[in-house]
Amino acid sequence: MAYDEKAADRVREIISLSHQNIEEKKMFGGLCFMVNDKMCIGVEKDRLMVRLDPEKYDEALKKEGCRPMDFTGKVMKGFVFVDTDALKTKKHLQYWIDLALEYNKIAKSSKKNKK
Repeated sequence: MAYDEKAADRVREIISLSHQNIEEKKMFGGLCFMVNDKMCIGVEKDRLMVRLDPEKYDEALKKEGCRPMDFTGKVMKGFVFVDTDALKTKKHLQYWIDLALEYNKIAKSSKKNKK
């Protein structure tokens, strides 16, 4: 198992309550939830990958289980990893999903427009 399937089910359940344009893509050895054609949140191994407002990055790093995303060896501001051990309750998971969905509204899509 490349990613925590139970965590993916929990994320899927919460996101689907408020959004309809959701696509699941296997990438980075895990599962990424694309919302409105934009990378939003992912599940990889035993952690979440959360795309959030870079202005909230430093504040997020103070939360339990959160650390910089350094998937490629380089820290990417605006992305964090959150250990699934820190997501025991729905409220904890909801916090991270809400951060990702909030930023998703203003994030730029990486999808190439076909001309």
